Formats: sequence, structure tokens, C-alpha cells
Amino acid sequence: MAGLVALGLPASAVAAPEGQCANPSGTYTGEVPWGQRLVDPARLWPLTRGAGQLVAVIGTGVDGQNAQFAPGQLEGGNGTERSDCDGRGTIAAGIVGAQPDASTTFAGVAPGAHLLPIRYTEGSGSSAADGGGGDPGALADAIDTAVDRQASVVLIAVPAAFDSPTLSGAVARARSAGAVVVSAASATQQGARSYPTATPGVLSVGSVNPAGEPVQTEAGDYVGVAAPGAELVSTSAGAGGAVAHRWPVTDPGLAAAYVAGVAALVRAYHPDLTGDQVVTRLELTAHRASSGRHDARLGWGVLDAYAAVSSTLPADVPPPGAVPASGSAPAVVPAAAPARPTSDVAAGTIALAGVALAAAAGVAMAAVRRARRRGWRPSRFTP
Repeated sequence: MAGLVALGLPASAVAAPEGQCANPSGTYTGEVPWGQRLVDPARLWPLTRGAGQLVAVIGTGVDGQNAQFAPGQLEGGNGTERSDCDGRGTIAAGIVGAQPDASTTFAGVAPGAHLLPIRYTEGSGSSAADGGGGDPGALADAIDTAVDRQASVVLIAVPAAFDSPTLSGAVARARSAGAVVVSAASATQQGARSYPTATPGVLSVGSVNPAGEPVQTEAGDYVGVAAPGAELVSTSAGAGGAVAHRWPVTDPGLAAAYVAGVAALVRAYHPDLTGDQVVTRLELTAHRASSGRHDARLGWGVLDAYAAVSSTLPADVPPPGAVPASGSAPAVVPAAAPARPTSDVAAGTIALAGVALAAAAGVAMAAVRRARRRGWRPSRFTP
């Protein structure tokens, strides 16, 4: 299976074959993974680590035996599942909240957040249309469980291939409760949609590779932002009590985990924001595509964690789709930032400047070029 994942096959390649559970590649000790460098959560940890936030990870379960999750970080109880044969739930959970550890360079985005693992599908072979998604009714029940447990961020780690009134109703209840619902555009058939990714009000996530190019097949006007979804490193199921990882993993569905982690940081740092306001902030502060307009696969641009957390935006700022491309961009004032190396200052300034809806096209391209010069491409991995 590791060989298939290394070849960059779609999400279904990540799932364990029937009758065989996921196993680690080892303990990752290479350079900091490129997706982690791009999001750069450690730069924000002096401001927030996501404490007080509960992120529901809905998919194939999460293996609580991986030692990179802190004791008590994974919450249990009715409807939760702390085992994961398929492996995708554990990979997603690690991207959200794995703890920094001296044995590895990999760490999650929001290590202060708690995780609520909820399994609604076994994953492998459940649905060829979206790489192992399950029944929309079961997914709706899982979302309701997350809301009942007061999750502030609901990550759909494995979307469903089909919609249903029950599923859209569960999303509506989650939004009414103030949760941010995040789901990846991970359908693998041309023209297909995943759900609740395409459901109104959901923060839908596209995925990019180290070159900043979109890697998922699914596209639409509902895609909100993009995040790393190829050549990734994260925690592995089957660790047996050790710190263990899977790499390199290419799965467009995992891009949503980066966005969910940043959403937890935003919620912790801006506790007065509603869920919809968090979504607007993440979309407004993203690096725009070259056109400066919405892109069917990149949404409003690539996730910018530093700008999303630290920028000051008007409380009533409209979402980007409500602002004409020729209109004025909202004023953005960065909050006080922790001390950082001089070499990072220019990059941070460029990231914040990228909020402008009309002028951000050139900034985004410059940011990508600078990312390449600064080594945001991953090194060759050795399993």
C-alpha cells in the first residue's frame, strides 16, 4: 500500500485493503514536511495553540494508541471510536492536533485542541465514487453526535458520495449551534461532488501540491479555500503505543484537516466569532489565485494561517463572494505577532497583504515563488 500512496493515487489508495489494517511507514525524522512549513503553525503558537476547542474528526475513527496524541486529548463516550483500521481518520487527526515531539519533525496545527473521533464508515470499499465514503444518513448521525458533544469545529475527514435531506439537515443544525463544518472536495470522478462538501454553509476545501497546483478532481463554485493535500506526513494507525507516521500520503481529503486545525486556532484566539464569521475570515485571508477571483478548484485561494489568526477584520465584513471583484477590499490590520526571525518578516507582510480581493493576484504569485525559494518543496522521503 505504501507504494501506491507514493505514486500519488487518489484517496482510495490511502485506505487499507479489505482484511488488512493500516501500518506505519516508521517514525518520520526528515525535514519539516512542506505542508507544515506552508501553514507554519509554530509561528502562531505563542498566540494560540487551540486550547478550549473540540474538533470532531468524522470518518474512519482515530487510533488512540499513537503516542503523538497527548493523554486525554482524544475524547471518548457514546458515538466515538478510538480505533482505525482504514487509517485516514488517524492521519487527519494528526494534522489537526498531534503534539510536538522530540523524536520527529512532524507536529499538528493545533496541539492544544481536543479531538473527538467519530467513525461512521469503515472506509475501504464503502464507495468507489469518493474513495471510501459512507452512507449520508450515517454521516448525518455522526454530525449530530459532534454537535451534541459541543464540537466547535466539525471535520468531515471522509465525505459521502451522495447527499440526502437528513445530511443537509444535520449540517444546518451544526451551523445553528455555531460549529464550523469543514469538508474536502475529494470526489474522484469527473463532474462528481462529495457531501457535505457541496452543501451551502460548509467550508469546502480544495487541495494543492508543493508547487501550489490543485490536485483534486472535484471542482465548483462552492469550494472555499485550498490547503496541502499531496506528499504529506502525519500520524499513522497501527502505531501500538509508539510515535509513528505515514508518508508520503497524497489524498485530497486531507487538505480539510489543515483547514480544520487553523479554524480551531482562529476560534481560540477570536472566541466571539460565530462559525460563519470564522469561515469568512479563512476565505478573506487566503492567498488569491492568479486571476484574483474565485477558482473552481482553489476556491478563494490557498490557506494563510498567520493572516487568518492575526488579522483584524471588521466584525460585519461580508464573505468574499459578496464583494464585487472591482470593489474595495476590507481593511486588514495585523495583530501583535510573536518575535520571529528577520527572514520571516517579509513573508508575513506579503501574507497579510494578500487579503486584498483585487490586488492579491500578484501577491499570491510572488508568495508561491518565494515559497519555492525558501524550500517549501519536501525532500525525498525514505520509508
